[in-house]
Amino acid sequence: MGFTVDIDTGGTFTDGFITCGDDLRTVKTPTTPHDLTVCFMECIKEAAKAFGLPLADFLYDTQIIRFSNTIGTNSIIQRDGPKIGLLVSAGHEELAPTQDPDGKKPLIPPDMLASIHEETFESGRVHKTPDAASVLEAAQGLIDRGARCLVVALNHADVNPTNERMVRETIKREYPRYYLGSVPVFLSSDIIQRSGYRERLNTAVLNAYIHGKLTRLLYKAEEDLRRHHYRGQLFIGHNNGAVARVAKTRAINTYNSGPAAGLLGAGEIGALYGARCVLSGDMGGTSFDIGHVIEQEPSYALRPDVEGFQCNLPMLAIRALGAGGGSIAEVKDGVLHVGPQSAGALPGPACFSLGGKRATVTDANLVLGWLDPDYFLGGAKKLNLEKAREAIESDVSKPLGISVEEAAWLVKEKVEENVGVELKKMRAAMGPHPDPMLVVYGGAGPLHSCEIARHADVSTLVVTPFSAVFSAYSSSLMDVGHLYYRRLDMELHADADMGILHKVIDELRSRALQDMRGEGFEADSIVWMFELIVCTAEGAEIKLGAPCDFHKSPEAISLVLQRAATMLSVSPDTPIVLSTLGVFGKASVPHYRPQEIALAKSHVDAARSGSRAVYQGREHGVTDIPVYNRERMGNGHKVIGPVIVESRQTTMVIPAGWHVRVDGFNNALIERSAQ
Repeated sequence: MGFTVDIDTGGTFTDGFITCGDDLRTVKTPTTPHDLTVCFMECIKEAAKAFGLPLADFLYDTQIIRFSNTIGTNSIIQRDGPKIGLLVSAGHEELAPTQDPDGKKPLIPPDMLASIHEETFESGRVHKTPDAASVLEAAQGLIDRGARCLVVALNHADVNPTNERMVRETIKREYPRYYLGSVPVFLSSDIIQRSGYRERLNTAVLNAYIHGKLTRLLYKAEEDLRRHHYRGQLFIGHNNGAVARVAKTRAINTYNSGPAAGLLGAGEIGALYGARCVLSGDMGGTSFDIGHVIEQEPSYALRPDVEGFQCNLPMLAIRALGAGGGSIAEVKDGVLHVGPQSAGALPGPACFSLGGKRATVTDANLVLGWLDPDYFLGGAKKLNLEKAREAIESDVSKPLGISVEEAAWLVKEKVEENVGVELKKMRAAMGPHPDPMLVVYGGAGPLHSCEIARHADVSTLVVTPFSAVFSAYSSSLMDVGHLYYRRLDMELHADADMGILHKVIDELRSRALQDMRGEGFEADSIVWMFELIVCTAEGAEIKLGAPCDFHKSPEAISLVLQRAATMLSVSPDTPIVLSTLGVFGKASVPHYRPQEIALAKSHVDAARSGSRAVYQGREHGVTDIPVYNRERMGNGHKVIGPVIVESRQTTMVIPAGWHVRVDGFNNALIERSAQ
């Protein structure tokens, strides 16, 4: 039986989740922002060590590697993408992202925008075809000004892409692929066919902006694997909940793919307990990401905000809060602020001794005593308490005129309140639902989780043994898949003419089938799902799944309409429009499933490793708190707060009024104690 490897790169650490049958290992390595393929390979080397194998032998016996990364996200944030030339319909130049409200370098410099005289009506009828000479003149001007690639985004190309395709063909005749001067040409209609010209334009520009860097790095990662005798495919995590080969990956699909995977994992853990409503909380070094899963349906954004740019490519919805272990604490005008700026992997928190001088949440936790300086990452990394104290004193204690310990306590309280309030807002926006279960993960999440839950009025939390690498675990749940959308704007009712729907479904299935065959899967191994994006005349819009034969039965269509009316909170006779149809083809690949464990034979006292002096605010001061080793706690063990439970990769803080017990899945269930 071979290995499965899942890797997720975060802002501070790169996490690995490795299985061989029921045997499971997890690893963490520092993220290398200058080149994410370095930490990718370092993580794989650590995985080989964890199984006691030479790297080449380990990779030779590896079945599948899945990789979720932040390459695209980092490029957008840092604005280090290539110079892009943008071609738009004349009269719509103001839609281009040539200005940035935050003063950053715009995605499209003003001189890299050109317009084309053409017109397609909203009905899809082409009224004016672009003039080939004018197209070449506009493209040549952009190339002469330094364009490394061209994006073509024309009005109403989502209903008829003919003019966009004509523009590309014209450019490619002048710059064919076999010329060194050939430039990539991206069409907005190839990326997404949904309503919203500005959103489609932004989606296409963002895709092109991260395409080149992503291509170079991912092919380099794949080549590095080949040199070390890996025989399988490198699959890349997508924000639609699937993975695909590098060659079959669109750049924009990788945006936020790691946090998106974590949301699927949270739903899977919640399903173990029959939870109908699950909140996810991922606190890493850079951010605290929140999302939700209701009745096994993860939160989804139909028109997501991608680093400040409105897009119309649907993706799993995660909200990132600037509240990670590396979030910087500072005092401005006498007020304490924590985040959103982060010390990241380099220079990192002051206590990492990598050059960081700014006070961070991790430094505060070390000063308070919650973290053991000699047991961070199981002792693999030593933390410098003195440097942490100096940073807290300089940035928080002196400006506020309070002790270092009290300053650290305020930092901890601030980050917990900030996240708890946002979780509570998300709960309110979800509407009435059963009391949620909060699945907490990320290296820093379990330390703050109970106080965050208190602010959010949540009483039940789950922390898995692999919570510190949870997004990598969640990647192990993802199948290979391809999803295609087509704009329809078709009124949906039991008597509707299904001819158009049948034709579009056949076209999209054919495209997805071609991609899946390119991944190495035959038609009989593919599972098909439909995604229906429906709306009312007033513009309310939702996504719902449908069985693969819904379009063949009036009764099935009626059931879909009833469900849509319920979700949209409208009467059953309200007209429903199928604005967009999505066809999703998936094929199963090896997954990890949590294994049940036997009841522990030892008493929980055997897991106690000592006690630690911890500062708990001005009211309680410094008190000794029992410390338990998570690896020595088993099924049936229970401890009552206040208590610290440490593992090699994370620290759980269980305050007074809460207790934690380990269950048959080896998960830590944290619950508010009965009053």
